[in-house]
Amino acid sequence: MKYLILTLCFFSMNLTISQDLLLEAESFDDKGGWVVDPQFIEQMGSSYLQAHGMGVPVENAQTQVNFKKNGEYKVWVRTKNWVPGEWEAPGKFQIKVNGLVLGNTLGLRSGWGWEYAGAVQITNKKNTLELVDLTGFNGRCDAIYFTTSNAEPPSSMNKLATWRKTVVMEPLAPKVTKKYDLVVVGGGIAGCAAAIAAAEQGLQVALIHDRPVLGGNASSEIRVHTLGIYGNFERILKKLDTEHYPNGSPEAHKDQIKRDTNVKSYENISLFLNWRAYDAKAVENRIGHVDARQTATGERIRFESPLFVDSTGDGWIGFWAGAEFSYGRESVDQYGEEWKEHGELWSPKQPDNAVMGSSVLWRSYETDQREQFPEVPWAMPVARDYAKVKGEWQWEFSRNDLNQIDDAEEIRDHMLRAIYGSFGNAKKLPENANRKLEWVSYLVGKRESRRLVGDYIFTLNDAKSGRTFPDGVVEETREVDVHYQTVLEDEKNPDFISEALFYKTPKYYIPYRSLYSKNISNLFMAGRNFSTSHVGLGGPRVMRTTGQMGAAVGFAASLCKKYDVNPRDIYTGYLDEYMALIEKQKYTPIPESKK
Repeated sequence: MKYLILTLCFFSMNLTISQDLLLEAESFDDKGGWVVDPQFIEQMGSSYLQAHGMGVPVENAQTQVNFKKNGEYKVWVRTKNWVPGEWEAPGKFQIKVNGLVLGNTLGLRSGWGWEYAGAVQITNKKNTLELVDLTGFNGRCDAIYFTTSNAEPPSSMNKLATWRKTVVMEPLAPKVTKKYDLVVVGGGIAGCAAAIAAAEQGLQVALIHDRPVLGGNASSEIRVHTLGIYGNFERILKKLDTEHYPNGSPEAHKDQIKRDTNVKSYENISLFLNWRAYDAKAVENRIGHVDARQTATGERIRFESPLFVDSTGDGWIGFWAGAEFSYGRESVDQYGEEWKEHGELWSPKQPDNAVMGSSVLWRSYETDQREQFPEVPWAMPVARDYAKVKGEWQWEFSRNDLNQIDDAEEIRDHMLRAIYGSFGNAKKLPENANRKLEWVSYLVGKRESRRLVGDYIFTLNDAKSGRTFPDGVVEETREVDVHYQTVLEDEKNPDFISEALFYKTPKYYIPYRSLYSKNISNLFMAGRNFSTSHVGLGGPRVMRTTGQMGAAVGFAASLCKKYDVNPRDIYTGYLDEYMALIEKQKYTPIPESKK
C-alpha cells in the first residue's frame, strides 16, 4: 500500500472528477522525532507514524509533496484519539503545508478514522508537508489525503483496503520474486538462530524481520534479557543472546551490536530488515510463497522456497497458510495438567481464552536538577494511585476479553497509560523531583498468543516428569513459570501488575516433532508459537530455549534440502543422522592452557 514515485513519497492519480493525492505517513522523507509503528498492520490496515516523545513534543516530520494541478485541496488525515474520554486527548497534532498550519487540531477522533484538517490553496508544483506534534504523548498519523472533491475517504476496513489499493493502483502480486533454500520470518532470537544454523550448513537463507534491529524481545527496542540454557547450541546462541542486565537497561545496545554484526557476517543470509510479511499461500497444505512489504516505502517482494520457518511469535505464517493452532488455556482434562498452587488451578475445568500478558518496559533516571512532567489525567483511570519510577516483568496486561493479537494496540496503549500515570504519581513525591523519563518502549513485548500444532504437543507433564524423547533436540532446566493477572479485590490495585505460578522441574526435553506443523507439510516453527499447551509454554518460552528451537530447525532444514524431503520426513526416515548432527553441535570451550 506504500509506493514511491521516483524520489517522492506518494502516488497521485486523476479520478473522474476530482484531483486526489494519497500520502502514506510512514513514507515521509524526514520523520523527525516520529517513529514508524508497524505492529498492528493486520488490525488497522497499515503502518503509521507515532509521536513517541514521553511527554515532550517531538520534532516535526517533513516531506515534499508534488501536485499535478493547482487549486484548493481539502485535507483529510487518518488518525485516532487513543484515550477517548472526558479529558483532553493526549495525542494531538496538526498539519502544516508550506509553513501554514491548517486550522483543525487532529487526534481527537475515537477509533481509527479520517479527520478533516482543513483546506489549503496549492499554487506551486512542489510543496512541503509537516506533522506538528503538540504533546509528545503518542499522537499517531496513518495517511494524509488531499482532494478537490467534498467526499470523505472510506473508513470501514474492507472498503478502505480496496480504496487504497485502487488509488495507488497496486498490482495483485509483488513484481519482484526471490528464491531461497529456506525463508525464515521473524528476526527474534529463534529466527536468527534458525538462519545461522541453516546458513552454516550451506543453505541460502532469507531472514525477514519487521524492525530495524534483530532480537525481538531481546532487542534494544524492547530490552528483555535472555534466560534459559544453551543446550547443544551454545556456540550459536552466544552470538545472539544478552548478558543478565536488568530488564529495560540501556546495556541492551551492546548486545544489539553483537547480534546484528554476527548475523550480517553470514554471506548466505539475505537480511530483510524493516520488511513485514503480510501473506502466505498454501496449495494442498504446502506453502509456495510468502509475500512481504517494506514498512516505510511499501515496496513488495514475493519469497519462494521449499521450506519456511515461522518465528513470528504470533504464528502469522502458519495462520495465513491454514495451519492448525491453539489459543488460550486448555481444560484440565485435555492433557491432565492438574496442579494447584496457592489456591490457583493451573488449568481450568473449562477451556478459556486466558493467556499470559504483554509488557512494555520503561525506566527513568536521576538528574542534577528539578525535572517537570506534564499532568496526565487521561492515564489515572489505569494507574490509579500506583507510583513507580521504572517497570519490570510484573508490568504486564492480559484480559480474557482481549485477544493478544487482535487487541494488541489497545493492550499496548493500556500499558502506556499505566507507565505515564504511575510515573506522574511518583513525580509528586519529593524524593523524585529530579527524576526524568529516560526510555519507554512503544513496542509491545508478548509472552503468548497463537501456538501452532505439530505432531507432538509439549505439556506441563512432560516438564514435570523430565520425559525424554528419541527426537529430543531442545533441553531446559528452568522452572515452569506461568503468569496471570492479579485479582482486583481492592479497586486501588492496578490491573497491569501480574503474578506468576512456579513449578521446579528436573531437566526436561522438547521433541523435534513439536517444531514443525502437523498439517502444513513444509512449515517449521520456532519460538513461543511452537507446539505446546498453555501451561507447557511456561518454561521453554524464554529466549535461549526458543533459540535452541531455531537452531534445531535450521539444521533440520539442511537435511530436508540434502534429501529433498519435508520436515516430518526427518523424523520418520533420517532421525539418526539428524540427532548425530545435533549432538555434533555441542560446544566444548578451549582450555586456557591450550589457547
